Amino acid sequence: MSLMEKNFDVVVVGAGHAGCEASLACARLGLETIVFTVSVDSIALMPCNPNIGGSSKGHLVRELDALGGEMGKNIDKTFIQSKMLNKSKGPAVHSLRAQADKSEYSKRMRSVMENTDHLTIKQAEVTEIIVEDGEVKGVKTLSGAVYHSRAVILCTGVYLNSRCLFGDVVNETGPNGLQAATHLTDSLIKNGIDILRFKTGTPARIDRRTIDFSKMEEQFGDDRVVPFSFSTDPEDVQIEQVSCWLTHTCEKTHEIIRENIDRSPLYSGLIRGTGPRYCPSIEDKVVKFADKTSHQVFIEPEGRYTNEMYIDGMSSSMPEDVQDAMYRSVPGLENAKIVRNAYAIEYDLIDPVQIHQTLEFKRISGLFAGGQINGSSGYEEAAAQGLIAGINASMKLLGKEQIVLDRAESYIGVLIDDLVTKEMMEPYRMMTSRAEYRLLLRQDNADIRLRKYGYQAGLISEEQYQALLLKQKRIKEETERVKKVRIGANDAVQECLKKNNSTPLTHGITLEELIRRPELNYECLKEIDKNRPDLPYDVREQVNINIKYEGYITRQIKQVEQFRKKEARRIPSEIDYDDVSSLRLEARQKLKKFMPANIGQAARIQGVSPADISVLLVYLEAHKMKKP
Repeated sequence: MSLMEKNFDVVVVGAGHAGCEASLACARLGLETIVFTVSVDSIALMPCNPNIGGSSKGHLVRELDALGGEMGKNIDKTFIQSKMLNKSKGPAVHSLRAQADKSEYSKRMRSVMENTDHLTIKQAEVTEIIVEDGEVKGVKTLSGAVYHSRAVILCTGVYLNSRCLFGDVVNETGPNGLQAATHLTDSLIKNGIDILRFKTGTPARIDRRTIDFSKMEEQFGDDRVVPFSFSTDPEDVQIEQVSCWLTHTCEKTHEIIRENIDRSPLYSGLIRGTGPRYCPSIEDKVVKFADKTSHQVFIEPEGRYTNEMYIDGMSSSMPEDVQDAMYRSVPGLENAKIVRNAYAIEYDLIDPVQIHQTLEFKRISGLFAGGQINGSSGYEEAAAQGLIAGINASMKLLGKEQIVLDRAESYIGVLIDDLVTKEMMEPYRMMTSRAEYRLLLRQDNADIRLRKYGYQAGLISEEQYQALLLKQKRIKEETERVKKVRIGANDAVQECLKKNNSTPLTHGITLEELIRRPELNYECLKEIDKNRPDLPYDVREQVNINIKYEGYITRQIKQVEQFRKKEARRIPSEIDYDDVSSLRLEARQKLKKFMPANIGQAARIQGVSPADISVLLVYLEAHKMKKP
């Protein structure tokens, strides 16, 4: 039987970071899955920055790993430098960031997919979604082949009607010159799906041999690398790392940009899509931050076996001659040779108000979407959505409960909730400031928070889950022990405190009280804790954080309890907001557009006021009372 005559359980459209996670999740759960890509060579492609993680994004990768995803494992095998960011701050904002070997990252992910049972990879352009009576039935490709399926997951990235621009040059292609998907948008529109248009961009790549590193500041990785994946042996990631470098733009750079700003398609009107506010091009920075005389520029290797260097911080769509002058004005890049020009890319996406928190379309059963097609930016945001879409498509087909993560238990929950409750005016980027309960949502405890859901779905093994339960048991027992240990004011204790710049004791106190001192921690008090058990580092880390931040954690837990009360107040899907008297017109319009699932979601919609929520609650109570 040929592929085009075969029925599949799931069709995944796109094999970028979202598509990889979605297809792997479905296949690993035993569903016959086929993933389409415009090029097999573009599987898990990193067309922009050569890194995984970063502030808040590192949280997403660890959460994804806790749920049973692949990204964390893949970067652990293919990184060339790793850093824990924000170590001088509290644990809530600690985030892992690793420089990837782009080629190796893509190669390994492709190998994983090619060797996963129940997963078929097909190079073809999907041009049509087949929908009958509000249910998805499969897809059609450019050749006319039809692939029947019970679910379809759209992970098209930035390929829908994409075009790359710099200066007055316009190429109707996807990233890195790959084929664009030029037909699928029409099919989505025919099926009543609203389409938006965004833009993003990437900087130039420069030949390493033409860079003068003596004018730059070398950036090293951590001495002790922390892996992304909870299943990676920490000893396996202690490798020889590759350096990055820091330089800055200067007034000459800014002058070149200002003199040629009318030649940028961003300002000439050639670009119609909306770009990301939190990752602007260098010309945007110069115009919007005119008071700044310089901006940071990081020079990052694209891999161990290539001379291409990524110029992080100087994304641009300037003409080629301006790019040459602009980059060469930066200290250390005076003789730089550009290997790949910087460019902007425009692409189609859906308005994410059309999907549930499960990432299934509200009006088309069995059709899901994950990644940049939903309005997000970044590899990590895409992968997280792809995994959730894959899990929920699988749960739907297997007749099991779908997984909806909320804002109080994960960054993934914050990400998806923001996408489906906020109007998308620009590409969405995850940031720690978006998470209201970030002290609870740390990267170090992602497994404790989310492993149970991966186990529930079937992506986490019994062995992995039992290991988590043992870890939790050890944390609880050690925390309780520390609270009971009394420390006297003897010479050994006083010497330990002096060594750590801590005030000497005048009377005995508990070990817990000492750990709470800002200058002390669980680790440095080991020498005076005579009966301390031999515990793994991840257990010791949790004990220290739980004790040090107990008051703050308790306060946030109480806030979460209030949050959950609002989330638990469901809004019937059949509600007619025109029937809710006293609602303001704007609120009624927004509620009809977003159709929130609960009161908490409704309250987060821009344009819906606390007074509107009160009106809605009164209506729901009265409506409930009228029910027989």
